[in-house]
Amino acid sequence: MSKKKGLSVEEKRTRMMEIFFETKDVFQLKDMEKIAPKEKGITAMSVKEILQSLVDDGMVDTDRIGTSNYFWAFPSKALHARKRKLEALETQLAESSQKKERLQQSIEKSKIGRQETAERAALTKELAALRQKKEHLMAEIEKYKECDPDVVEEIRQANKVAKEAANRWTDNIFAIKSWAKRKFGFEENRIDKSFGIPEDFDYID
Repeated sequence: MSKKKGLSVEEKRTRMMEIFFETKDVFQLKDMEKIAPKEKGITAMSVKEILQSLVDDGMVDTDRIGTSNYFWAFPSKALHARKRKLEALETQLAESSQKKERLQQSIEKSKIGRQETAERAALTKELAALRQKKEHLMAEIEKYKECDPDVVEEIRQANKVAKEAANRWTDNIFAIKSWAKRKFGFEENRIDKSFGIPEDFDYID
C-alpha cells in the first residue's frame, strides 16, 4: 500500500490562515498546536514553523502581552497583502512583455541578410527565458483572482466580526488592569510597562 501523502508547506499555510479567518479569534502557540492538527490535519511539530513563516510574510500579526505571545490575522490585511502582490506581479508581467516585444523586434532585424549569429542565439535564448517567466507570472496572477467585489464584501463583513473580537480582548485587558490596581495598588503605567502594553493601547475604531 502507498503511503498517505502529507500536506505541502503552502497547503499548511493556507489551512492555518483558515483557522484565523473562520474563528475571528486570537491564539497562543499552544492553542494552535492543539487546534491545527485536530481541525486542519497540520502536524503539531510543524505548527510553530508554519506560524512563524506567516508572521515573517506579514500575513499574521503577533504581540507579546506579559510572558505570552498572541497571534491573530484580520481578513482585511490579507486582502491588502494579496492586492499588493497582485500589483507587483502585474508590473513584472508588463515589464516582461515590453522586453519580449523589444527582443522580438531585434530578432527580426537580425534575420535580414544575416546568417545565424551568436547575438541572435543569445537573444533567442533570452526570449525563451522571458516566455517561461511570463507563464510563471500568469500562473501567480491566477492565484489572486479571488480579489473580486463579492470576496471583498465578504472580507469586509469578516473584518467587522474580527474587530469586535479584538475589542472584546481589549475589554478583558482593561478589566485585568482595573483588578490589578484595586487588588495590589499598582499604578497604571507600572502595569503597562510590566506587561508590555503600549501607551496608546485602546479600542479599534
